[in-house]
Parts: sequence; C-alpha cells; structure tokens
Amino acid sequence: MSVLVLVVDDEPDVEALFRQQFRRDLRAQRFRMDFANSAADALARVASSPGRSLILVLSDINMPGMTGLEMLPRVKEIRPDVPVIMITAYGDADTSRKALESGASGLLTKPIDFSLLREEIDKRLTQAR
Repeated sequence: MSVLVLVVDDEPDVEALFRQQFRRDLRAQRFRMDFANSAADALARVASSPGRSLILVLSDINMPGMTGLEMLPRVKEIRPDVPVIMITAYGDADTSRKALESGASGLLTKPIDFSLLREEIDKRLTQAR
C-alpha cells in the first residue's frame, strides 16, 4: 500500500525543502508526499484520498484565504482518522491552544525540526501497516 503525507503551505519553496529533507524516504518509496498551496486545494485532496493511504496532513497556519486553523475542523470532518499537525512561525500559547482545541495532533514551529517530523512520520507509517 502506498501511503501519503500531504503538506499544505502557500510558500513556493516549501515543496523543495520537504523533498530535500525526505529525499531518501521518497526515493525508497517509504511514502509519497503531495503538496497543496492553499487550504481549498488541500480539502479537495483530502476528500479524494483513497481509504487509509493518507496518513498525515501537515499544514501551515497562516495562509491567504482560508487559514490552516479554519481548514483544520473541515479536514477532521472529512477524515477524522487522519492526524493533522499544524506548522507556524509563531509558537505562542494561544495559537497552540486553538490548534489543539480544533483537533490538531500537534504543533511545529518554524524553522521545522525535521528530525522530530521524521519521528512523527515513522510513527504514522508503523500505525498504517
């Protein structure tokens, strides 16, 4: 089974950064990574993801249009089984509280600690098998 991690961020350089950080995993086909540049695009991808293949959504909070915090409950409505980790440049207590109250599984601050993120993805891969 091919498993998918969906990254949602409006910054164009995010895809290159994530592909670089996870290049070995992606080459070894441990999982696939898909990228959405808006919350609306992400919601469409979540709705169309087949069954258990989507194992994690990573979403920036501050995006134009619909924010990550506004998108979060809609993702949980469509796919309550899929964990969502929010990413923010501002790791203040209020943002963290709002994210967790809205159903986020966690919160990462920028710059992202990719070793922590790798651990999280590994945990989700183990659960998906």
